[in-house]
Amino acid sequence: SAVAITGCACSRTKTQRRHAAHFTFQPDPVPSQYGPTQKMNLFQSITSALDNTLASDPTAVIFGEDVAFGGVFRCTVGLRDKYGKDRVFNTPLCEQGIVGFGIGVAVAGATAIAEIQFADYIFPAFDQIVNEAAKYRYRSGNMFDCGNLTIRAPWGCVGHGSLYHSQSPEAFFAHCPGLKVVIPRSPIQAKGLLLSCIADKNPCIFFEPKILYRAAVEQVPEDPYTIPLSQAEVLQEGSDVTLVAWGTQIHVLKEVASMAQEKLGVSCEVIDLQTILPWDIETVCKSVVKTGRLLISHEAPVTGGFASEISSTVQEECFLNLEAPISRVCGYDTPFPHIFEPFYIPDKWKCFEAIKKMINY
Repeated sequence: SAVAITGCACSRTKTQRRHAAHFTFQPDPVPSQYGPTQKMNLFQSITSALDNTLASDPTAVIFGEDVAFGGVFRCTVGLRDKYGKDRVFNTPLCEQGIVGFGIGVAVAGATAIAEIQFADYIFPAFDQIVNEAAKYRYRSGNMFDCGNLTIRAPWGCVGHGSLYHSQSPEAFFAHCPGLKVVIPRSPIQAKGLLLSCIADKNPCIFFEPKILYRAAVEQVPEDPYTIPLSQAEVLQEGSDVTLVAWGTQIHVLKEVASMAQEKLGVSCEVIDLQTILPWDIETVCKSVVKTGRLLISHEAPVTGGFASEISSTVQEECFLNLEAPISRVCGYDTPFPHIFEPFYIPDKWKCFEAIKKMINY
């Protein structure tokens, strides 16, 4: 009803007034090794990667709900006009069908780039991803595969997304061998990692932090380039505590590291995991051996979240190096709330308190 719609819009405006973003985006240094750069936000860097792919690979196709007119987040804007409606086209509102079609396209030898309009709505396609795409190569003894399939989806909290538009479902897919799961923190990373996913010969899920689509702006190379998958990046070296995250939460932890240095004199090493599956155990464990302390933070609920896997592995590998229990600062075990989002997210204050506990342990 009109009343319901008005009420919804009104509450959203109030929510946006009530609290500012829980982080400040700090751009990475301008990369010089990939040629000329251009100022792009995150969704434009995605468009640039897709444009490069369509230009260089005549078999590449992009499909999903609303992608033909540019998509709800504008990631495919202009591509149908440039490459034609046979290569960039809308699908019915059916996630199972989108991924099932993508598997068929990839098995036939073409490059399939599927968009699921929100990561929250990837679950109808769960069977196709987990039971078909991930297992195709294995079950055929490598006679057939759908490694040319990349599934993109907007992911993570956005400030007013509530229970159906703010979820972070990466841990569901991290339990499934045969997939790669990747989450970038910035426009430069997004383009390089997406091009790596598209080129990779395994089905990849590429989650795009939707709050960063417009908030994150960097100088991004115009030409194609790749960033290796399954390699974490040490963004800041430190000696006292290792901080691990991915996507949006990296920007929270960078602020936490500054606070810890300023208020406590504590030196933090900040690591962006980048690839959730298969993840870079070596980089994380090497850091923990040095610092003796580990904090992992993500927006998804704490129970069964990917922080659990990291914590368990580090405890097995670095037990004698640990100076304090590993800390997980994550979302609560509830559906994602609307007006209570500021209390739900693992903000810098929660992470800062966890560091104080570890240092004083």
